[in-house]
Amino acid sequence: MVELEKLYCEVPPTKLRHKKEPFRHARTSKFWLWVADRFFYGMLEDRFCAFRYKGYENFLNRDDKYPTIFFAPHSNWWDGIVGYNLCNRLCKKEIRLMIEELNRFPLLRRAGGFSVNKKSPQASMESLKYSVRAMKDLNAILYLFPQGIINPPDHRPIEFQTGLAYIAQKAVKEYGKINLIPVAVNYFFLRDNRPEVWVEMGKSIELTDAKIDRKEYSDYLAKELETLCDNQIKDVSNANFKGYETLFQQKLAWYREFEQNLKKIKNKRKNKENE
Repeated sequence: MVELEKLYCEVPPTKLRHKKEPFRHARTSKFWLWVADRFFYGMLEDRFCAFRYKGYENFLNRDDKYPTIFFAPHSNWWDGIVGYNLCNRLCKKEIRLMIEELNRFPLLRRAGGFSVNKKSPQASMESLKYSVRAMKDLNAILYLFPQGIINPPDHRPIEFQTGLAYIAQKAVKEYGKINLIPVAVNYFFLRDNRPEVWVEMGKSIELTDAKIDRKEYSDYLAKELETLCDNQIKDVSNANFKGYETLFQQKLAWYREFEQNLKKIKNKRKNKENE
């Protein structure tokens, strides 16, 4: 049994292992993307009641002549699956996702994952450099969790390591400009026995000047993401669902349908009594 105190560790797993692990780059193909698309979408449909999203127009309004980075919070195992479906199902782009445990699950590179070893800054540099090279393919989106570790849900403040700023800086030098889009992701129970996935894409942040202070820029991006996430929670808490669209929604279970039918009958009786 896992001790509650050990659920969240501030030290990345590869740093704890402190082993030299081979770097694995993404290796996609049409066949494996077809398999991954159905497999990961099916996983969401099996576990969640619905998938809601907002801010798709912010993705469409980006300057698509330049690379795009999505950056999101990381609180649980599902975040990568959600990111995959966001990129592939909604945005119709391949994902390039940095996965620390890729050497344990190498097949994920077929879906767009690539490895990172955080046992030292030198060891992780290969992944950072690969991230910049991967952005050359405009048919792919680089999807990052800049916090560097898994944090508890709604952990505040959101704090970034400088990896995202490093990648952004090098990418601007290489490509001239990049789009940075914050992505709020949360999981809510809304009148159903299964949770829903809620995703909001923020406005694109364009970076054209490579002369940035990485720490300051990391703090700025972290604040942008934190604000987006806090506003999403506030909207849902106040039942403000304006702008959200649905990727999928499950049919009600039989007992929920029965409950809804009873309510309809009760409302009809009340209306007749009031006439």
